[in-house]
Amino acid sequence: MLRMYSPEDFEGKTESLYRLVLAAARRSAQLAKPEARPLVHVRSKKPTVVALEEILEGKVAVSEARTDEEDYFE
Repeated sequence: MLRMYSPEDFEGKTESLYRLVLAAARRSAQLAKPEARPLVHVRSKKPTVVALEEILEGKVAVSEARTDEEDYFE
């Protein structure tokens, strides 16, 4: 049986839920390619679930992108 994930499961993995969604989407796109291999033991064939499991287990890090928003407005 697949486990249902909640946003609380990912606390401390990223600074915002938005970054988590972007990272999971990017990783799931990579996993959808035939040559890609998952970094964790898979319990699902769905690349989105595998991507979330990789982030949760710390195999894929969510990098905090630096923005120049402060410098953009003068």
